[in-house]
Amino acid sequence: MAEPLNFDEWFKAQYGRVLAAALIATGGDRSLAEDATADAFAKALDRWPRVSAMASPTGWTIRVAVNRSRRRWNRNRRRADLEELTATQESSALPIEVDVELLAAIDRLPRRQREAIVLRYVEDLTQREVASKLGIAPGTAAATIHSARRNLSTMMKAAGRDGH
Repeated sequence: MAEPLNFDEWFKAQYGRVLAAALIATGGDRSLAEDATADAFAKALDRWPRVSAMASPTGWTIRVAVNRSRRRWNRNRRRADLEELTATQESSALPIEVDVELLAAIDRLPRRQREAIVLRYVEDLTQREVASKLGIAPGTAAATIHSARRNLSTMMKAAGRDGH
């Protein structure tokens, strides 16, 4: 039976590899890569008995770091795009009042729900048009929009907002 891996030794030996993968995933954004790497190692430590028994604990940790890097990079890119868009608009030209808490809640939705909500309520598409844009059945679009609205309602209630 192989001797169990010591987390501290493994961490010191593998940190550079995991960070390098995260750097590549973020397009060289060191701050994002370091955060994602720290998160990945924290997750590995939390699950160390299971992770250390894997065929490739480092491979698993790299996958976690890369996934987190991509998610954060995409989220930051979306925020930057939104900030750039809103900076070019006159506040009086906006057709609706921007609700920062609602935008944050939408950002936390799963990708498909987020896309469906934007297409339905921002782009003002019908459910059939949403389905066509997302490449899904109309019934699936309806269910996705319904689930997104339910999730948003739950998040807004948790934030002390009742939707009014």
